[in-house]
Amino acid sequence: MATKTNGEIIKDGLWHNNPALVQVLGLCPLLAVTSTVVNAIGLGIATLLVLIGSNLSVSVIRNFVSESVRLPAFVMIIASFVTCAELLMQAFTYELYEILGIFIPLIVTNCAILGRADAFASKNPPLPAILDGAMMGLGFLAVLVVLGGMRELLGQGTLFADMHLLLGPMAADWVVRPFDQYPDMLFMVLPPGAFVGLGLLIALKNGIDNYLSERRKAAEPVAATAGSKRVRVTGNIS
Repeated sequence: MATKTNGEIIKDGLWHNNPALVQVLGLCPLLAVTSTVVNAIGLGIATLLVLIGSNLSVSVIRNFVSESVRLPAFVMIIASFVTCAELLMQAFTYELYEILGIFIPLIVTNCAILGRADAFASKNPPLPAILDGAMMGLGFLAVLVVLGGMRELLGQGTLFADMHLLLGPMAADWVVRPFDQYPDMLFMVLPPGAFVGLGLLIALKNGIDNYLSERRKAAEPVAATAGSKRVRVTGNIS
């Protein structure tokens, strides 16, 4: 049986146990492909679908796989869903697939996916496992998009450029240029910019958590101490 409520699973995936900001997993694709929003969305959706499919499959077979072959079975399941995602991208978004390159097959090695399969899906029924995969995937996707948007805006001065690679001709004009003239900040497009951007997002989350924690502490009533108190008396008592 699931040890967490649906609300706890949702909060964990999106915030409290976010795979990118808290678990700090899947950093290789997270840092490598987030130079633009469209790249981030493409990889994020692929990871989300693999997480949902692998969590569901692992949960279904959890009572039929022995301990000795559990992890190899999980890896085979994840690899199968990654292959499906790769073939779908080749069929429908080939140009984006070419840009993402090796990072689509490397989803198999994403520790966040194998970690959720082993830590949650293998111990819970299918519905909670699906919800956990969806929330962890959405949390990962959200960080990808925010980081991709930050790097694209600061590095190229645009937002949502080349969205037609993912959504077709209807998204060809979605590009936003907030600045009339913007000197490209090459640093943000390169790998060091990804590390700095992710560090800022982690710091922001920690700051928000600390602020909310202090507010909760301040709002809690001070409990009165029960029982009698000792009083020290000095001098002589007549």
